[in-house]
Amino acid sequence: MICSTTMPRFGDKKNSDFFEEYLQRLLTQRDSSGLTDMIGGIEAFMISVEPGNSVEYITELALMTPYNYLVTLDSEKHLTHVLRIDMNSPDILLREVKYAEHNDIFRSLNDLYPVGAKRPHSRYLGEILLTTNRHEVVALQQEREFRFFSIGQLADLDLPLNVSISKPSPYTQNVVGYMERPENGIRFYQHGNCVILPSAQAANDRGKEMQTRLGIGDLLCPIDHLATRVYSQNRESAILEYLALSSYYFWGSYDIADQNSSTNVTKNTRLDPESKSPAKVFTANNHPYCVNHLDKMPSPTETFVRNYGPRMHHIAVEVKDGNQQGKENIDVVVDAITAQGKGFLLNTVGSREEGLKQIFSSASDFSSLIIEYVQRFDDFDGFFTKENVASLTYAAGQEESVSNEL
Repeated sequence: MICSTTMPRFGDKKNSDFFEEYLQRLLTQRDSSGLTDMIGGIEAFMISVEPGNSVEYITELALMTPYNYLVTLDSEKHLTHVLRIDMNSPDILLREVKYAEHNDIFRSLNDLYPVGAKRPHSRYLGEILLTTNRHEVVALQQEREFRFFSIGQLADLDLPLNVSISKPSPYTQNVVGYMERPENGIRFYQHGNCVILPSAQAANDRGKEMQTRLGIGDLLCPIDHLATRVYSQNRESAILEYLALSSYYFWGSYDIADQNSSTNVTKNTRLDPESKSPAKVFTANNHPYCVNHLDKMPSPTETFVRNYGPRMHHIAVEVKDGNQQGKENIDVVVDAITAQGKGFLLNTVGSREEGLKQIFSSASDFSSLIIEYVQRFDDFDGFFTKENVASLTYAAGQEESVSNEL
């Protein structure tokens, strides 16, 4: 049996006594129930975009990531494009709503927020996790008071029927799904008609041709981590909820005092590399916005949540360690992509001496998601330095700010 409570802890953020008590109780009970052993890593994550935007987003992802277009699942209300690296890394399920007037629970989450409502169908939906026994896992989670869509609701939402999917989280507004796959079996989704869409294939080919021409294809590794932003009062609950639904453990939290926020990391208990099952990061303000006028502290994280809603903020892609002609690989990648017209929010931050370099792209016009690039040097084992995170958070906050009258 996997033991989730003996993993080393990192960070300097002081969590509440409530969090520390229930973290240990939750992980111990999860292990003893068999859930930790039955739930594996991330098989796929789901992103939704506006009608007509998926093809251009495929080109963007084909250029900026290692993903390749595989197939399209054509169903009544959506085109779901499956993007894949290989069977050792999660898929992307890129959902395009066919009709702008389409309305469902995911659109309603966007409609609550001033910037989110401008792109009502564009959001990160959540992850699908591998299980050895999907129905038993769902039954155990339901006993623990987690709620799931019924088969009829999944059909109405136009989601794969071989995946059990939770109701959206009150803390992150993301869902968690469970699916089974035989060991070494092919990943598939029971959903719609399976077709190769010429426009999607051409979009992928354009991105990969650019990637090859720029000489960056071999430098881009799989997804390193997924970062969600939540309200300050929901930080600890969001972490505990994800640990209850997954087989991840709490790696640690760091206080980023300069930006009035904290960065909190969870990782897969099996210690699989992030390329196989990315880390899940939760970022939140240290203090809620309603008292921030008293201290006049920066508040980029909570401002983002108030404008877009609790949601995924960025997807981090690892860059292979190394350099070319005196330039670190991450700078080679960024310079090449910048030359194609894609913006970045700042220059790369960090150094070989500090252990890693990082950078945020501007938010995608199609998904609103940021791509982060991260290059770790030698044997650096962390996710960030506090100085890097402060710079990245500040830069993102400058782009994401909107006027108070919204």
